[in-house]
Amino acid sequence: MFDFFNVKKSYENVSADTFKKLFNEHPNGVILDVRTKEEYKQGAISGAVNLDLIGGTFKQEIAKMDIDKTYFVYCRSGNRSGQACKLMADLGFKKLYNLSGGIMNSTF
Repeated sequence: MFDFFNVKKSYENVSADTFKKLFNEHPNGVILDVRTKEEYKQGAISGAVNLDLIGGTFKQEIAKMDIDKTYFVYCRSGNRSGQACKLMADLGFKKLYNLSGGIMNSTF
């Protein structure tokens, strides 16, 4: 009756262990770091692509990406990566995993 209460996310928040496990199961998956370049330089997950969510060109950059790939998105705390997943889902991306709690709560 009130479907607007059942808002469906187009991405999944996952723990660090699940994030690693799923990435290992998807060899063509893309790890996307949405932190600033400065944060990225301080340490990142090996092989991650850095696209700064707040840098001003995020939407233009993701619009060039393959929406059929699987994306593993993270930031420092999980907030920006959740926002990035929402934006990507709005553009038609369907296989999105957000690192819940961000890199600061993981063992990467």
